[in-house]
Amino acid sequence: MTTIDDLPIRDDLRGRSPYGAPQLDVAVRLNTNENSYPVPDAVVDAIAKAVQAELRDLNRYPDRDAVALRTDLAAYLGYGLSAAHVWAANGSNEVQQQLLQAFAGPGRTALGFGPSYSMHPLLAAGTGTRWIGAQRAADFGLTPESAVAQVAAHDPDLVFLCSPNNPTGTALDPAVVDAVLATARGMVVVDEAYAEFARPGTPSALTLLPGHPRLVVTRTMSKAFGFAGGRLGYLAADPAVVDAVQLVRLPYHLSALTQAAARAALAHRAELLVTVDAIKQQRDRIVATLRGRGVQVADSDANFVLFDVGGDQSQVWRQLLEHGVLVRDVGLPGWLRVTAGTESETDAFLSAMDTAVMEIEA
Repeated sequence: MTTIDDLPIRDDLRGRSPYGAPQLDVAVRLNTNENSYPVPDAVVDAIAKAVQAELRDLNRYPDRDAVALRTDLAAYLGYGLSAAHVWAANGSNEVQQQLLQAFAGPGRTALGFGPSYSMHPLLAAGTGTRWIGAQRAADFGLTPESAVAQVAAHDPDLVFLCSPNNPTGTALDPAVVDAVLATARGMVVVDEAYAEFARPGTPSALTLLPGHPRLVVTRTMSKAFGFAGGRLGYLAADPAVVDAVQLVRLPYHLSALTQAAARAALAHRAELLVTVDAIKQQRDRIVATLRGRGVQVADSDANFVLFDVGGDQSQVWRQLLEHGVLVRDVGLPGWLRVTAGTESETDAFLSAMDTAVMEIEA
């Protein structure tokens, strides 16, 4: 039987594993930071009608530039942005891949501050970009001084910053982004996939876009909008950045059905985003409850919580799974990540944690 090693695959891809969390059929799935609330019936109907309207013309290619969708996304973001400042693709991963294709690639480097989103180095590998793993502090924070020192030492062509950061949930002080912009000679990409879940007063890097043509802010509809199955990510940046990514995008990369569904979801954002506050309440409940039990927990501005299990995280992960709760082992020794879901899902997680810890200690 032929294996991948028998094929003439690129040497730098040998031995790698594809990205992906375990897909297991369990009662409570809290491992992929999805929005646990289903799409409301009224929004389902609106999306269905929007998609239905496109079906007869599927013999024609979609709007290659997705202008109407980009206009709607710009209106949602605000900050004086227009369609010219926004680009959309099939998830923020594709957006970030396009940025690497345009501004990094063979002979160039990308840098990120770990622990952080594990797809970034994989996207770098896929585009032939050399990855540089910089580091956060022991408390998962990142100061302007530390960020600048590491960027200056490595001189990357593209820097990834995550705010809120995945898997830690920590948000960045805009001073960090400012400092990196002042130091880096290349592009600075701020991944804000979880921005809608940030605590009040947490600023977005969108405020820094004016006057910074090398700054890019990426977002997604997968999390707060509950549109993970729709696959829609986007960026906001100087219009010149949008021009650059169009040089590497595939033709007609966003289907007519995706564009129609995303526009319908945006038109009903009030109904979709109403779940954000409920999710934040459960996130804060998880943080407070675990800390009340003496568990070390990272501050979170996202829809998930990173917590210290005080030992072998893989053993606790298995124990929780045996009790019907699936969380994420992100490969950080001693730590696990749990998505904040519904109240009943939080009940199940906290109960399973009690039982799992008692069983391990026994």
